Amino acid sequence: MKGRKIVMIEDSKAASAVLKAVLEAEGHSVLHAADGVAGLALARREKPDLILLDLLLPKLNGYEVCSALMRDNLTRHIPVLIISTLDNPESVEKAKLCGARNFMKKPYNLEDLLREIKRLLPPE
Repeated sequence: MKGRKIVMIEDSKAASAVLKAVLEAEGHSVLHAADGVAGLALARREKPDLILLDLLLPKLNGYEVCSALMRDNLTRHIPVLIISTLDNPESVEKAKLCGARNFMKKPYNLEDLLREIKRLLPPE
């Protein structure tokens, strides 16, 4: 399987460093943004195969980023996986409403997350 391009929008340095290392070991290239505004710009510029999105972000929150991605013709086809500590039913529902393909809560089980990432990545 050849590596895919994944944009990670996550303000936690520790969380993003670990996941980035794991995904790169799987052969993917991972681009990281630490706030919603930078993340949106990065996604529009790079048009990745998948976007991993935190909800609690500086500048623009994850819902706002997700909605903006879904309104943009350049990015609306890109699957968005929200990964957040906010795992109450309202957050999950709101995430689906803004166009996210799925929702995983933090802290996540790495195997489950990697399986979900594989599932969401478009076929070669």
